[in-house]
Amino acid sequence: MEEEVLKKLRSLVGWSSGDGVFCPGGSISNMYAMNLARYQRYPDCKQRGLRALPPLALFTSKECHYSINKGAAFLGLGTDSVRVVKADERGKMIPEDLERQISLAEAEGSVPFLVSATSGTTVLGAFDPLDAIADVCQRHGMWFHVDAAWGGSVLLSQTHKHLLDGIQRADSVAWNPHKLLAAGLQCSALLLRDTSNLLKRCHGFQASYLFQQDKFYDVTLDTGDKVVQCGRRVDCLKLWLMWKAQGGQGLERRIDQAFALTRYLVEEIKTREGFELVMEPEFVNVCFWFVPPSLRGKQERPDYKERLSQVAPMLKERMVKEGSMMIGYQPHGPRANFFRVIVANPTLTRADMDFLLNELERLGQDL
Repeated sequence: MEEEVLKKLRSLVGWSSGDGVFCPGGSISNMYAMNLARYQRYPDCKQRGLRALPPLALFTSKECHYSINKGAAFLGLGTDSVRVVKADERGKMIPEDLERQISLAEAEGSVPFLVSATSGTTVLGAFDPLDAIADVCQRHGMWFHVDAAWGGSVLLSQTHKHLLDGIQRADSVAWNPHKLLAAGLQCSALLLRDTSNLLKRCHGFQASYLFQQDKFYDVTLDTGDKVVQCGRRVDCLKLWLMWKAQGGQGLERRIDQAFALTRYLVEEIKTREGFELVMEPEFVNVCFWFVPPSLRGKQERPDYKERLSQVAPMLKERMVKEGSMMIGYQPHGPRANFFRVIVANPTLTRADMDFLLNELERLGQDL
C-alpha cells in the first residue's frame, strides 16, 4: 500500500520514478530532506559526523515553517546556518534576494547546500515561485526541497494546481495529506526524485535481526531501514482507504470546494462593516481583522494598532468559553493581531461561513 500511494503522489508531483516514505509529520519530512541533502554532498558525515563538514548554509524564506530552524538545530548545523531570504508583501520568497544571500554566504566562507521553498505558508498561504527558485538551485548545484506540507494537495485539482508550477524540478517534497485532504492524523509523506536508494544509504544500518537479505520475499518491501524510526505506524493506510472511498475525482472536488467556499467567505467579508481583509488570499487561508464599533473610523488614533491587537485575543477567549467556535489569530510582522480562518474541513457550508461572521459580530458588539 505504501509503495502504491507514494507512487501516486510522485506522479502528481510530475515524477515517473523516485522514492519516498511516510514520516511522523511534516517537520520530520523537512528534517529528513535536510539530512539527505547534506549526506548526498558529504557522505562521510554519516561516519565522521560534523568533523567531515565545512560550514554549511541553507536558505529559506522568512515565511517558512519553524521546523526548518528546528531541523538545523537538531542536525547539528545550528540555526546560524539558516539564511533567511526576504519575502514580498504577499509572503512569497524573492528569488533575487535568494541569489544575494547565496553570494553573501559564499563570501563568508560557507557552502550553500540546500534551498527550502514553501508551497502554502502557514499564515498567509503563500506559494513560493518554484520555477525561479529551481533556476537558482540549478545554477549553484544546490538541493531543492519544497515544503508543500500544507499546499501539496492542491496538485489534485486541475483548476488550482498551477500554484505549484515547477514542483517537478524539486529534489524532495514534503506533503501532508492530513492537512488539506483531512486524512487521519498523522499522514505525512516525503517524496524524492532520487532513484539511487539515497534514503537507505543515508539512514540504513542493516540490522541483521530485522533486515535479513535472504528472506523468501522481495526485501525491497522492507522500508524500515530508510527511516530513523524503528517502530512505525501504518500511515499509508489512511490515505489509501480515503482514495479508494473518494476516488481521484472525489478528492479533487474536495479541494475545489475549499477554494470556492474561501471565495464566498472573502466576498462576505468585503460586504460587512467592521471586517477588513489583510490581503486577497490565493489559497484557503483567510486573514482578516474584526474592527469593533468603538474603533471604526479611528485609524488615525496613535493607539489604534495597540487597541486593535487586543480585539482578537478577547474574542478568542469569548468564543472558547462559549464553546461556539474555534479560530486562530496571530500578529504578522508590523501587522496587529488578525484572525486566520482555514477553510479546509470538507463538511463546511456557506451557512457555516455566515455563522462565523455573525458570531464575531455578536461577540464583539460591545468592544
